[in-house]
Amino acid sequence: MAYDAEDTRRRIFTAAAAEFTERGLAGARVDRIATAARANKQAIYLYYGSKEKLFAAVLRAKLEEVRISVDPDAVAESVGQMFDWYQDHPELIRLQLWEALEACGAPGEGERERRDAFRGKVRQLASGGMGPALPEDARLRAAQDLLFSIMSLIAWNFAVPGMCRMVLDEQSDRAALARRRAAVVEAARTLAAAAGRLRSGLPE
Repeated sequence: MAYDAEDTRRRIFTAAAAEFTERGLAGARVDRIATAARANKQAIYLYYGSKEKLFAAVLRAKLEEVRISVDPDAVAESVGQMFDWYQDHPELIRLQLWEALEACGAPGEGERERRDAFRGKVRQLASGGMGPALPEDARLRAAQDLLFSIMSLIAWNFAVPGMCRMVLDEQSDRAALARRRAAVVEAARTLAAAAGRLRSGLPE
């Protein structure tokens, strides 16, 4: 059977995603990834260069899977869809938490590409008519704040599900998340209304 390089890359990626999600970058071991992928360590270094670059590739790919964009004219609906996506893919939050814990705020591999992707989302929000009377820089900063606020509203629920359950005094994580989804969507609707006041020039 001929060697299938693309299949090997896929198996390495799948094994690495599981390893990094469970153990983070520092705790992950290339030999465990190689064993799970049924590949040799040399293939991992050949295709990805280093463990750090492999982690960055996994995180970047997981972030790119979040195809849902924030529609400037339907923010609450977009946020509900994003909430559901994160609930179905808890590995993304775990990877981001590992990165935050281990990078200690220092720029990591692939940051430039991810920054560019977020800039695209910000431009999409700003182009929805936010603050037409504002200078472009101020409009972009307002869109950045709105995007990060929305992301924070969603992500914290999955970063600390136990705290979510306890604070809300619910019997299960599922019940707490269902309640939080409604609250997050309503909060997003309020934020969108505030952005609407920026659009129209109306007082706060």
